[in-house]
Amino acid sequence: MKYIIVGLGNFGGHLAARLTSYGHEVIGIDASEEKVEAVKDKITHAIVLDATDIHAVKNLPCREADAVIIAIGEDFGASIMVTALFKQLQIKRLISRSINKVHETVIQAIGVDEILHPEEDSAERMAKSLQMKGVIDSLDVSDDYNIIEVKAPKRYVGLTIAETKIRQDYRINILTLIKMEEKLNIFGIKAKSKKVTGVVTPKTKIEEDDILLLFGHIKDIKEILSLED
Repeated sequence: MKYIIVGLGNFGGHLAARLTSYGHEVIGIDASEEKVEAVKDKITHAIVLDATDIHAVKNLPCREADAVIIAIGEDFGASIMVTALFKQLQIKRLISRSINKVHETVIQAIGVDEILHPEEDSAERMAKSLQMKGVIDSLDVSDDYNIIEVKAPKRYVGLTIAETKIRQDYRINILTLIKMEEKLNIFGIKAKSKKVTGVVTPKTKIEEDDILLLFGHIKDIKEILSLED
């Protein structure tokens, strides 16, 4: 798929790099040459461009893009101007980042297709993770179902997926295992990174320090997390 991302700060730059790593074509634009330089080797195309300039924007392949994401996170006025400008260009899917409640009201009035709340979503995920014992991260699938990352309880270490009987006893599925690997970072310091095992089978064995990726009803997840090792 093809994406245009306007604003290459922390959020926009990371989003652009992640989409590129997934194999999509990403055009990232920003008025700041410094921000463009920071991501140019991580995304398909990085362009220094003033997105408030209608003549410059018209040179972008907007109609071919599957979505345009306005990721500007600080300049209230620029975000509104750019959102309004792209709305005029018959974009298939226009997504804009919300800066605050007033800003959100304005971009809703402009008629964006979706609104992003990266800071709120991140805080919500952290709050949910902190309130459940052992949870490293969580993702809401619906109001009732969650996917969570949790360090493997000691009672399951050394057992296969089938031997845990977690599905039969708690109606929870183990989607995969995540293992922590130590690698040298760019500063030559050992840092841990996650490695996903892939699709597990009933014979997959759980090892010490493994992280389980669990899917299930929130009440069932809370029940299993409340158990002592």
